Amino acid sequence: MAETAESRNAEELAGGELTDSRQKAAVLVVSMGADRASQIYKYLSEQEIEDLTYEVAKLGKTTNIQVEKTLDEFYKLCLTHKMMTDGGLDYARSVLEKAFGESTARNLLEKVSKTLQSKPFNFFMKGDPKALLSLLQNERPQVIALIMSYMEPQQAAQILEQLPKEKRLPTIEGMANMDRVSPEAIAIVEEEMKRKFAAIITSEDNMNLGGVDYVADVMNHVDRGSEKQIFDELDKRNPELSQTIRDKMFVFENIIDMDARSVQRFIRECDSKDIVFALKTASEEMKQIFFSNMSKRMSETVKSDLEITTNVRLKDVEEAQQRIVNIIRKLEDAGEVIISKGGDDSDIIV
Repeated sequence: MAETAESRNAEELAGGELTDSRQKAAVLVVSMGADRASQIYKYLSEQEIEDLTYEVAKLGKTTNIQVEKTLDEFYKLCLTHKMMTDGGLDYARSVLEKAFGESTARNLLEKVSKTLQSKPFNFFMKGDPKALLSLLQNERPQVIALIMSYMEPQQAAQILEQLPKEKRLPTIEGMANMDRVSPEAIAIVEEEMKRKFAAIITSEDNMNLGGVDYVADVMNHVDRGSEKQIFDELDKRNPELSQTIRDKMFVFENIIDMDARSVQRFIRECDSKDIVFALKTASEEMKQIFFSNMSKRMSETVKSDLEITTNVRLKDVEEAQQRIVNIIRKLEDAGEVIISKGGDDSDIIV
């Protein structure tokens, strides 16, 4: 009688070593606990979520040995991935062979190499910013925007700061207006760049790239001088996009990172009703930041109003928070408050 997948899975779960990658994924997710597992699900497609949920549902009992072996394999794969992206293939092979032996190292490298080859422009992830700039600065803004959309915001910010001025705004607009890019379009860019970069990778699925949120994240890592210059020019060229990016750059939750003096300054400009509404959904940490930077009388009044104010619409809360954010941005433009940002802050006078 032929052995079925179900019977084989049953035997494995009865005590044997797990060989099915889907079962291993299910064991890993269950071991993480619900809170951490939910974070993993955010990065999966609908089909992947469905498949993984099915595997978790039919997992049944697992032995401690099965769990330990699965977690150990996952740890080794993560370690291999980090060493390959940080130090390259030769470095990873050298370390892994010393740690786990030649055979295990070879298996790990083969598995991780397949996952690394699924992300376009992976070559740029570990490149030196100056070297990347020399490669990108002569490319078309559309090409730069596409490649930068695959970078981490910090890395993209470093490139953006050093781009020629005439290419900054077209690149910003290109990233902001980018939504979904077809495999065909990516393939065209890859083919054009192969001669120059030697590490271009294909994509099987459409990728969510760029967008205003991504540009805002990049701009949050650009130094103040470059930010001002970019926005001054963008205000003239595309004021609507400029304002949209500004609105995304600083959100209400970022108040937690502001210094006490700045918090005290913007509170003086805020309507007390806006503060009450804005704090209705705020964390306790956020509330304490407000209360500790108010006068005792104002703090007691706001606390009292918070208790008696009920049935507040979420829309009203968000609008109140946005009005406070607008006040903060206005005060920052006037140099009266400081919003913590990346880059060189050596020109700030305190």
